[in-house]
This record gives sequence, structure tokens and C-alpha cells, in this order.
Amino acid sequence: MALIVQKFGGTSVGSVERIEQVAAKVKKFRENGDDIVVVVSAMSGETNRLIDLAKQISEQPVARELDVMVSTGEQVTIALLAMALIKIGVPAVSYTGGQVRILTDSAHTKARILQIDAQDIQKELKAGRVVVVAGFQGVDESGNITTLGRGGSDTTGVALAAALKADECQIYTDVDGVYTTDPRVVARAQRLDKITFEEMLEMASLGSKVLQIRAVEFAGKYSVPLRVLHSFQEGPGTLITLDEEESMEQPIISGIAFNRDEAKLTIRGVPDTPGVAFKILGPISAANVEVDMIVQNVAHDNTTDFTFTVHRNDYHNALQVLEGIARDMGAREVIGDTDIAKVSIVGVGMRSHAGVASRMFEALAKENINIQMISTSEIKVSVVIEEKYLELAVRALHTAFELDAPAGKGE
Repeated sequence: MALIVQKFGGTSVGSVERIEQVAAKVKKFRENGDDIVVVVSAMSGETNRLIDLAKQISEQPVARELDVMVSTGEQVTIALLAMALIKIGVPAVSYTGGQVRILTDSAHTKARILQIDAQDIQKELKAGRVVVVAGFQGVDESGNITTLGRGGSDTTGVALAAALKADECQIYTDVDGVYTTDPRVVARAQRLDKITFEEMLEMASLGSKVLQIRAVEFAGKYSVPLRVLHSFQEGPGTLITLDEEESMEQPIISGIAFNRDEAKLTIRGVPDTPGVAFKILGPISAANVEVDMIVQNVAHDNTTDFTFTVHRNDYHNALQVLEGIARDMGAREVIGDTDIAKVSIVGVGMRSHAGVASRMFEALAKENINIQMISTSEIKVSVVIEEKYLELAVRALHTAFELDAPAGKGE
């Protein structure tokens, strides 16, 4: 008998019919003798509907009141799912984040979980009930309702699994697992049976949208085995675990991530003096712009060209700040480019294999794809290329690192 925390997202509970399907799935696990805690999101579209309502009153609603309002979406879902379970003979009870006492800080709309009191849930489980918990929400020390930001239900699921010492946290979504890359780009992408937390964190941060980064960080920190499964299809999904199996079969690269939401900025002809990087990036950071990749080239005339990438949404803000810096520093010019993308190869196997980066560069060179920037870490290599070559690059790398499914399997 296992204790399993299951999390169902908005599309999985998007209608009464779907909620009933989720109830039937939970019943099957119960019949195996497992204890089940279910975490649910609001029905798909509901949170956006509530936010739109608030914006009809005020363009910038007070954060505390917005949390009070949007948290009602999950409250509807937990009650409906508990009713659906009871209707098919499964004893169930619903709990809001506040009733569980999911204690968070007071950062409304983006709160972080500080601690969970799991006693009431454990009592309900002992009494033979399925406990249905509202994701995405908690309360601060003063009892104010808080919400955890986008994807917060994943974090709730993982945090509850950690607090309850659950055997597994299952995240049900609209894909049947984590793939070697996006199957819409590479038809022969394969579902991974297993991936490490480290690899999943890199994949999530580099553009793979299967799981929220915060949820993966939480799971890794508390060693909670995570499994990604399809809400309405049977299958083993992908297990995310601490284990780095020392196996001859383990591929060097587990996956290829990519991100189209990149923009590049260059400030040219900056005097090459100590502290130049801070003089450029300090004001950028102060403008609340996150910098990703950085390259600095020193010219023979004692000036430097400094290039960095930002999220495309931050491009115009960063460009304005950089133009002000250029005037102050007497730089030659500022240029920008929004037609770029980032492609990354990820795998813990890199630690024990040399020549991975050169293999990547060779595969791109064969397709005449020019690399503009390079960034490496222990388990990833990222490159910036022209956006128009993105899909070609992903396919070429997927083949070069032997990730393609055998003919007929992934097509």
C-alpha cells in the first residue's frame, strides 16, 4: 500500500465530465489499496476569467483582494471532485489551502510555501477518505489568503508529497511524459522512462514547459519522486528521480530544449576598464530585467564589445536602459536582435563523456547554421542561433545524439 499525491491541472478538470473521469481514475488507485491525496487547479480558463473580472473594476487590483478572488477557482473544483468521488462510492473530503494550513509568506500573487501542517490530512487518510486539496493557494501568518503564482498547483502537489512523505507525486497533464524534445518539432522524439531532477530543472529552465521549475526544485530538495502522466491515457509516464544510474545504456544526452523567446543586445566600443560588466549589467538588473547568456570580446584598441541575451518581452526596456548606459560610457553604438533562439543539449552523461560540445557544433556546421553565442555548464551546452534555423537545428541535434525513435515508432 502506497501513499500517492496526484495533481490534476486545469484542462484535466475543465468540465464536469472531466472531473468525473478524474474521479474514476482516483477510484482505480483506491481499489489497489493506495492512500490518495488529490491536488487540483481551477477549471481551465477560470483563473483568467476571474482576473478579467477584477480588471473591469481596477486596472491594477490590490494584490490581497486579487488573491481572495482567484483562489475561489480551486475551491469550486475541490468541492465538485469530492462530490464526484462520493457519488461513485469513494469517501472523500475537500480542503482549501487555508484549511490544510499551507503556510506561506505574505508575497501576494507569488507567495512561497514555508511549511505545511499535514495532521488533518493524515487523520482523514486514516479514516479511509480521499483528501482533495486546492492547489495554488495557502495562508500567511495573519490568515490572509495567498496564491503561489503561475503553475502553483504543481508546487502545492510536490510540497504536500514532501510533508506527507508520500511514495510518489504524480503530475497529470496533457502530455504522456517528458520527451527528448518537443514532438511537434521532431516527429521521432521519444518519451523518456526516467530523467534526473538536475536534467529536468535544466529542461524546464530552458523552455520545456511540462513542469514548473519551482515544483522540480522543491521535489529535488526533498527527494520526492515525481512522475509525469497523461490525464486521460494509460501509460507509465516519466519518472523524475535523484538516481543517476551508472548504466552502459544511459545516453549521453537526455534531451534537447529550445526557447524562441530570446533577444540579444550588444554595446560596442566600451572602454575596457575594471568594473565594466557591472556598469552595464547593474542598471539592467535594477530595471528588473533578467540576463541570460553573456559574451565579452576585447578589441586591440582597448575597447570591449559586450553582448547579452534577455527575454524578448524585456527587449525594449533593456534597449532603452542600454542606450542610456552607452551615452554615459561613451560607447560607439548599441545594436539589438530579436530574431534569435536558444537551443540546448542536456544530459548528466556529459560529466563522463568528452567531446560532447564539439559533436554539437559539428552537427550544426553540417547544416550551415552559424553559432552566435555559447554557454556551458556541467550538464548542458546552449547556443544562440538565428531563429529561422531553430527547428532544423533541433532535428539535426536529435539525430546526431541518436535520440530519434526507431522508424515507425515515433511517427
